[in-house]
Amino acid sequence: MSKTAGALLFKFVMTLLIALLTLSLFDSNPWPIITLFALVAAAANYLVGDLVVLPAAGNITASIGDGVMAGLIAYIMDLASLGFRTTLGTLVALGLFIALGEYLFHQYLENTPKVAP
Repeated sequence: MSKTAGALLFKFVMTLLIALLTLSLFDSNPWPIITLFALVAAAANYLVGDLVVLPAAGNITASIGDGVMAGLIAYIMDLASLGFRTTLGTLVALGLFIALGEYLFHQYLENTPKVAP
């Protein structure tokens, strides 16, 4: 497995664990929908946050953007699905934890030359 593929797998697992911590624990959402959320959020955060915003605006801006984007994705999924619900507190906690995780993940990306951000 390449370093980039390993980093993407780590990003998905990190997003899934944070989503399970917030979306399942606080709002009792089912695991399959949380897994779908984690897949969509990790892909969107990689494509927008890591490939576009991180090189252009830096780690802090990209991390905040990733947290906000994760919260928006969860909110949109709440609006689009009857089996998935969120509260404002959960969305804020999700966004903060994602932003923190992404900040650390971006430091890894910037310090590892073989990983393509």
